[in-house]
Amino acid sequence: MKMVLSQRQREELNQAIADYLGSSGYSETLDVFRKEADVSTENEKKFNGLLEKKWTSVIRLQKKVMELEAKLSEAEKEVIEGAPTKAKRSPGEWIPRPPEKFSLTGHRASITRVAFHPIFGLMVSSSEDATIKVWDFETGEYERSLKGHTDSVQDVAFDAQGKFLVSCSADLSIKLWDFQQSYECVKTMHGHDHNVSSVAFVPAGDYVISASRDKTIKMWEVATGYCVKTYTGHREWVRMVRVHVDGSIFASCSNDHCIRIWLTNTKDCKVELRDHDHTVECIAWAPELSTAAINEGTGADNKKGHHQGPFLASGSRDKTIRVWDVGAGICLFTLNGHDNWVRGLSFHPGGKYLISSSDDKTIRVWDLRNKRCMKTLYAHQHFCTSVDFHKTHPFVISGSVDQTVKVWECR
Repeated sequence: MKMVLSQRQREELNQAIADYLGSSGYSETLDVFRKEADVSTENEKKFNGLLEKKWTSVIRLQKKVMELEAKLSEAEKEVIEGAPTKAKRSPGEWIPRPPEKFSLTGHRASITRVAFHPIFGLMVSSSEDATIKVWDFETGEYERSLKGHTDSVQDVAFDAQGKFLVSCSADLSIKLWDFQQSYECVKTMHGHDHNVSSVAFVPAGDYVISASRDKTIKMWEVATGYCVKTYTGHREWVRMVRVHVDGSIFASCSNDHCIRIWLTNTKDCKVELRDHDHTVECIAWAPELSTAAINEGTGADNKKGHHQGPFLASGSRDKTIRVWDVGAGICLFTLNGHDNWVRGLSFHPGGKYLISSSDDKTIRVWDLRNKRCMKTLYAHQHFCTSVDFHKTHPFVISGSVDQTVKVWECR
C-alpha cells in the first residue's frame, strides 16, 4: 500500500533520514542518499534526532490506542449486555459506573483519604497540603476547608452521629473538629513521637484510636483529650486502624507485613494475621450482610465449614487483597488482579462486593462469592489512594495523587 506524503512531508522525512544516517556514522550511505534524494548538505537543527523521536512516540501512541480500545470495548459490552439496567438491579447490586459524576479540584497536593459524612450529604478529603476539604457530594460543590494541621493530613474519620471529625497528621497531632455548627478545631491531642497515620472512633464515640509510625497505637478520651492506653506489638510503622462495629475489638496493619486484632479494653493482642509478603496498607471490616457471600467464596456451604467471622479484608503492597476470618485467625481467600499496591478498601453496604483502590490508578469491584474482579474503573491519572462507599446512598468517592476527588454514581 503506497503512503501518500505531501512534497513538504517528503522533504522533511528525507532530511530526518539524512540526519539519522549522519548521526549514526553511515557516511557512505548518506552520500548516496543525499544524491538520490536530492537533500541539501547543511542539515537544519530541527531535524536532529527527529526520526528516533517519532519512532518512540509512535510506540507510545499505539499503547495508548490499545488502552482506549480496551476501555471502549468494555463500555460497548456493558451497553449490549446492558449491565442489567438500573430498573432491573436492586440497590444491593448497584456498583459504581464510569464516567465519574464529579471530579473535584482544589487540593494542592496528593489526596490521602476520602470519607462520607454518615448523615449529611457531605464528604471530606484530607491531603498532603495540610488541609481537609468539605464537599457536597450530591452537587459537587466545595463547602469549606479545615485548616490547623501544619503537615500532611494522613487520615480522617467521623463518629457514628457525624458530630465530630477526627484527623491525624505528619505534624504528630490528632485534631477533633466540631461538625455540628462551628467546623472549628475543638481539641488537639499530642503523644505520638512520629507521623500519625490513621485514626478511628470507637462506635460509642467517646474514644478515638490512632496509629503511628512510632510503631504504637494509642487510645484517646474525647472528653478530656487524654491518652488512656498505648497498644504495643507491631514491629514497624502502623499504617491503619479500624474498629469493629461492636467496639470490642479493632484491627491494625503495618509495614511489618502483619495485621493484628486487639481487644479494645485490655491492650491485649488477640491474634496476629500473617500471610501478606509486604506492607499491609489498608483494612476494612466486612458488614454483617457479607457473611453469606464470604462463606460462599470460601466454598463453605456445608455447615461444618461455616465461618462465623468477624471478617476483615486487607490490602497490601504485595498487590493482593486477603479476606480473613478473624475469629478463627485464618485467611479464607485472596483476590488477585491489581498491578500495583492496594491502597484503599470499602465494602458494599449490600455485602456482596468489595471495592478497592490501587496505585495502578484503578478502582476494582470484587464479587466475593466468585472471588473475581467484576469491574475495573480507570479512575485517576495517578495513584488512587483512597475509596469510600456510602452506607445508604448509591455513591462511591475516590481520592488520588493526581489531587482530584471523584464522585461515582452507582447503578
